[in-house]
Amino acid sequence: MNTAPGQSEDRALQADCESCFGLCCAALPFVASADFAINKDAGTPCRNLRTDFRCGIHTRLRQSGFSGCTVYDCFGAGQKVSQVTFGGKDWRQAPETAQEMFAVFPVVRQLHELLRYLTEALTLRPARSLHGEIRRLLDETGRLTELGPDALGKLDVAAHRQDVNVLLLRTSELVRAGAGQAGRGKKDRRGADLMGARLRGADLRGASLRGAYLIAADLTGADLRLADLIGADLRDADLSGADLTGCIFLTQPQLNAARGDAATRLPPALTRPAHWS
Repeated sequence: MNTAPGQSEDRALQADCESCFGLCCAALPFVASADFAINKDAGTPCRNLRTDFRCGIHTRLRQSGFSGCTVYDCFGAGQKVSQVTFGGKDWRQAPETAQEMFAVFPVVRQLHELLRYLTEALTLRPARSLHGEIRRLLDETGRLTELGPDALGKLDVAAHRQDVNVLLLRTSELVRAGAGQAGRGKKDRRGADLMGARLRGADLRGASLRGAYLIAADLTGADLRLADLIGADLRDADLSGADLTGCIFLTQPQLNAARGDAATRLPPALTRPAHWS
């Protein structure tokens, strides 16, 4: 997997805004809500985007009503599209590239998200029997990110996501089997509507919370060890004192969207958000 100039492979899946042409601020739409102060159409630069592609209110996004920006992560797709797919040619200097660049960015972002999950899957020892298949799909996904703009625009990314998801599900099952009998009857909560749910102190060890709606849920002191949290919506969920060690497929944006405290136990690869108490 190639990286942008000067970028190590270790950082290829982390956003590098200094090497990006403000793509998340221009390509993506948002709607006025608790997350965004204004409406913005796809392909229209945000009013806060400066001429140097930096955010004019970056240090006060939450106070300015743009908390949604603080929980977004392109997983390195921004710099990949800017510096590799379009060779460092930005959409302001070359406006003829803007429409194609904005269309390609969400595709590459999906592929980079898959790379992030597959990379984590390779570190999970209970799933080592699948590591060969995981490596194959990791390499294939990496190759797809190297396609040119035209090929990326025609890519059936949904079909590729499905292939990856099947493997990630098998990985999840092997990892969560380590929870044994813990949480039996609670384990499959895929896509569950748990908005505002009272789960204080809940034993959710080994639970599948894939795609679950946990918006504003009370997970204070909950045991989420070995839980699968891929795609779970944790906006405003209270993770104070919760144990997330060993949980799988949790991302930094999910944590950033939640609330927690100094007693929240996190996987070693993730950091405690600055806005937590």
